[in-house]
Amino acid sequence: MRNSFTNVLYEIFKKDKSTFLVSADMGFSFFERFQQDFPDRFLNTGVAEANMIGISAGLALSGKTVFSYSISTFLTMRCFEQIRDDVCNQNANVKLVGSGGGLTYGSLGPTHHAVEDISIMRSLANMVVICPGDPIEAELCARAVYSYHGPAYIRLGRNGDPHVHTTKPLFTIGKSIIVKKGSDITIIATGNMLKTAHLVSLSLEKRGISTRLISMHTIKPIDQKAILKAALDTKAIFSIEEHSIIGGLGSATAEVLADNGVNIIFKRFALPDMFCKYVGSHQYLRDKNGLGESQIYDSIINILVHNQIIT
Repeated sequence: MRNSFTNVLYEIFKKDKSTFLVSADMGFSFFERFQQDFPDRFLNTGVAEANMIGISAGLALSGKTVFSYSISTFLTMRCFEQIRDDVCNQNANVKLVGSGGGLTYGSLGPTHHAVEDISIMRSLANMVVICPGDPIEAELCARAVYSYHGPAYIRLGRNGDPHVHTTKPLFTIGKSIIVKKGSDITIIATGNMLKTAHLVSLSLEKRGISTRLISMHTIKPIDQKAILKAALDTKAIFSIEEHSIIGGLGSATAEVLADNGVNIIFKRFALPDMFCKYVGSHQYLRDKNGLGESQIYDSIINILVHNQIIT
C-alpha cells in the first residue's frame, strides 16, 4: 500500500507546487526522490512528531496542502494534542499518513502495534479516517484525500500488501465499495483485513452461503446507507478489522445499527482489549488474536448454525 500511495503522491507533487511532505525521521530508501526533486517541499523534522504536526499545521494555514508521514503509533499517539489543537481545531488541510496499521510491525512489540489509532482519530471533530484495503485502494485514496480540503488520517499497511481488486473501483470518501455481492450474510472489512475477509467470503460461498463483502475504507464518515441496506437485505452482519474491538469499525457499525433501531445478528472480529504480548510475524499475531482466516470462518459458521440460518 505504501508504495502505491506515495507513487501517486509523487505525481501530484510534480503538478502542484503548493504541496508539502513532512516526515519525522522516516522514509529511508523511500522518500529520497521527494528530497532530491522537491528539496524545498520535503521537510524532515527528525524524531519530533509533535513538532512535525505544528510545522504541518502552519504550512496548511498558509495555504499549502500538507502530507505528514510517520509510523501510525507515533503519528497518532505521540502528538495527539497537537493534532487536536493545531490541525483539527483549525480545520487545517493536513493529511496524516500512518504506516504500519494494526499488527504490521509484529515483531517490534506493542509499542509499534497501531491498534487504537482508528478509535483515537475518529473521536476528533473535523477528522476524516480512511483505511485503504489494498494497493489499488491506497492509490485511489491518495487522489481522493488530495482533492479533499481538511484534516484526514490515512492508515496504511507497509509494502507487499496483497491485492483484492482486479480493476479500479469508484473510490469516494465516505462511500464503501461492494467487493462481492451476496444475499445471505454481509461481511464488512476495513484496511489490511480486506484480503482475509475476501478469502473467508469465498470459503462461505463454497458452503452455499451467499456472502456480500463490503470494503469500508472510510471509517469516518462511515457509509451508513451501505450498513443499513446490508441489514435489510441479509440475515447477519460481521465486521472484520485489525484494531482494538473498542472504537474501530465494529464500534462504528454497531452505532449505526443501534441509532437506527436495527435488530440483526451482528458479530465483531477485532483485537481483544489487551496489549499483545506475543512476538512473531504479522500472521502469527493475527492467529494468536483470533483473526486468522480459518478462525473467522469457523466462528461465522458456528453463529449461523446457532441462529438456524444454516444447518
